[in-house]
Amino acid sequence: MMKLVLFGLLTVFPTLLFAKVSVGMKAPEFELQTQEGKTFKLEERKDKGWTVLFFYPKAGTPGCTKQACAFRDSIKKIHAEGAEVYGISADTVGQQAKFHAEHKLLFPLLADPKLEVINKFDVKMMGVDMAKRWTFILDPQLVIRSIDEKVDPVMDPDHVVAELTRLKKK
Repeated sequence: MMKLVLFGLLTVFPTLLFAKVSVGMKAPEFELQTQEGKTFKLEERKDKGWTVLFFYPKAGTPGCTKQACAFRDSIKKIHAEGAEVYGISADTVGQQAKFHAEHKLLFPLLADPKLEVINKFDVKMMGVDMAKRWTFILDPQLVIRSIDEKVDPVMDPDHVVAELTRLKKK
């Protein structure tokens, strides 16, 4: 009987310790450096509108460039919905700065080379130190209202605008 209880605890407890983020839960708090080396604290976004966090694998790669440029080109539509956009990857501040400047991006990129935030949001690729391509939409109280796990890099901003419009009608 004791073995059965112990087995049950060992299988359930890790799940409780590392609960996957989900819609309806408060987003994990974090602090990262922007491409300018400035500190960004998610908590400072509270009550300042909607927040879009898009995780991407690697700055400068074709899919990530398409996604970042699509957000750049759609930023006015996203701002019109009362949202700010932040890109997050495992790249360093220097790599993010180069990517940001090269593509004249109009929103901050956040550097997570230690994978702290990538792990908190459960978006780490298995076997490599990179983020999956996922997008999260947080309401003004920093509650996760949408998670897109099947992101099309080019269409991501259009989906974000449509989802923001839908969520704000609730």
